[in-house]
Amino acid sequence: MSETPQARPAQTISEAEDALLSRWPETRLEPSLDRIRAFTELLGDPQHAYQVIHLTGTNGKTSTARMIETLLGALDLRTGRFTSPHVEKINERISVDCEQLSDEEFVAAYNDVAPYTHLVDEDQPHPLSFFETVVGMAFAKFAEAPVDVAVVEVGMGGSWDATNVADGRVAVITPIGLDHAQYLGDTPVAIAQEKAGIIKPGATVVMAKQLPEVRQVLLDRAAEVGATVVEEEVDFGVLARNPAVGGQVLSLRGLHTTYDEVFVPLYGAHQAENAALALAAVEALLAPPDQQGQLLSAEVVVDAFARVSSPGRLEIVRSSPTILLDAAHNPHGAEATAAALEDSFSFDHVIGVIGVMSDKDVEGVLSVFEPHLSHLVVTQNSTERAMSARRLGQVAIEIFGEERVTVVPRLDDAIDAAAALAEESDSSISGGAVLVTGSVVTVGEARVLLRRQGSR
Repeated sequence: MSETPQARPAQTISEAEDALLSRWPETRLEPSLDRIRAFTELLGDPQHAYQVIHLTGTNGKTSTARMIETLLGALDLRTGRFTSPHVEKINERISVDCEQLSDEEFVAAYNDVAPYTHLVDEDQPHPLSFFETVVGMAFAKFAEAPVDVAVVEVGMGGSWDATNVADGRVAVITPIGLDHAQYLGDTPVAIAQEKAGIIKPGATVVMAKQLPEVRQVLLDRAAEVGATVVEEEVDFGVLARNPAVGGQVLSLRGLHTTYDEVFVPLYGAHQAENAALALAAVEALLAPPDQQGQLLSAEVVVDAFARVSSPGRLEIVRSSPTILLDAAHNPHGAEATAAALEDSFSFDHVIGVIGVMSDKDVEGVLSVFEPHLSHLVVTQNSTERAMSARRLGQVAIEIFGEERVTVVPRLDDAIDAAAALAEESDSSISGGAVLVTGSVVTVGEARVLLRRQGSR
């Protein structure tokens, strides 16, 4: 058994975070639900105290979860939301009533469960991980609130993810592609088999468009456990989409009716599809496809979607030049971001600032962005997992060419260099822009830097 420090009450958010980070990191996996089950049992199985909408997939989970949460809140239902990873602060992972926990609330949530962590550690072959502990915190906090519905995003995969001790009445499957291949498998089918594990008996599965072979895996799992499946472009979907100032206007077909003139303050076709998934998920919870139940009014839908936000997802954080933050970290996510750049904006040129994790498909991400970025400033974030700017620059030169790549190891200097390049435009209409991307961590650190500069 690995040694872990005895749990002591935290006095500050830094102490709580340090205690959590002293545990196994999120990227270290041991495929078992034994530890989290033992933990939640000691906590009184709080995950069974409310209805759960459970989300998995490769991209779009957090944005979709935030949309679902906002829709449920507009119905005066008390919500809990668990998402990961965080962009800026660890508090973002746990929200109640559409508000992330304050520092004081997060510390209290940690201290509530901390006495039980070492009991699990002492009784299991491996100690509780960072992720398992935060999942237990979230489930316990939601029961304490108490919430009516918890919107829960998996950390990685599905079957062996710590969140899978909850039984989702609705399972949302966003598009599945390749990511975390070293943990989940190196084909979409292998990854789909792992993610299909969140589909529970009697649930409603709200499925995004999938590759045919992935779709079949999900349908087979649903049939095996007696779950009902509703599919994008079959049972619900986006009927029309028009880019607009600050976002886009949609016409959405839900499971029961159509909603027109729905403004969503997010960019890209992928966010429109996320909105359709979120709408269908809430409809499925309120009125399963084979039952009569509460229907969403057009007023509620329009009002809720107009209030949606998703930090770090094509988020505009500065103008003159425009600086956008987007957490795309795999080829599938990069494709959605690149398409949204072309669809929703009219910049003369876009300068990329990219910092990636060394375990990602770096060549795949860079190849997707290459046609859309006039120049690339290569950098790195502060984590040990980050690929060095020097190594990333070598990979980027192979794809972009030496004349289109600049290596700037410090992120703040990289953003300044990109902003200077973006301002070199002959056009007085649209000019250039900066896109900071490649990792949630890179985007989070850039967001902190830019907000700090903006407050001076």
